[in-house]
Amino acid sequence: MKIRLDREVVAMRVAKEFQDGDYVNLGVGIGADAGSYIPPDKTVFFHSEQGLLGYGRILTEGEEDLADFNLVNAGGKYVVPLPGMCFIHHADSFAIVRGGHIDVTVLGALQVSEQGDLANWSMNPDGKVGNIGGAMDMPVGIKKVIVAMEHTTHNNRIKIVKKCTLPLTCPRCVNLIVTDLAVIEVTSRGLLLKEFAPGWSPEEIQSLTEPTLILADDLREMEL
Repeated sequence: MKIRLDREVVAMRVAKEFQDGDYVNLGVGIGADAGSYIPPDKTVFFHSEQGLLGYGRILTEGEEDLADFNLVNAGGKYVVPLPGMCFIHHADSFAIVRGGHIDVTVLGALQVSEQGDLANWSMNPDGKVGNIGGAMDMPVGIKKVIVAMEHTTHNNRIKIVKKCTLPLTCPRCVNLIVTDLAVIEVTSRGLLLKEFAPGWSPEEIQSLTEPTLILADDLREMEL
């Protein structure tokens, strides 16, 4: 059985996309862990929609004594405070998003289309569509949208599709898809396969992707 990258490795790859000085919104899921993989020579300001700006990495096992109920990310994980960190009103937090003041957001997805359409409403246990949450604002107000997700569902159903069959969160908003198999850029020509996971071939990734992938001229194995 082929080995896929684990969630932490996907989060590490996502973190490579952040530039020094970026303001980054991290959503629930794999993307939330990306905040723990910022090198010391790079400054990234993390934003969480519940009203936290400028926080640091997620606390690890053995640091329970540092946990503060007021310092959690969007996924409910305890995070480290950093100098200059601030708490802001929930309305102001979303005004920052809607005003175009955040450079990058990292979101999960149930489906992404070849045009960059995003479907990431939550799903109830009965399989029915649940709620949309704060994700409705992020793809509209933030400059760059990265989707971090497993390439397929747990039963191998395709998530990168020609056309989304689930309700859209936002049309034509996704810029980059980072999965446990690949890094794929959404372009005007279609989906550009830029990197593949170790041990996987572009042909194998194509077999788990509905749209036809364009192979990048500098296509290479994923590096961290």
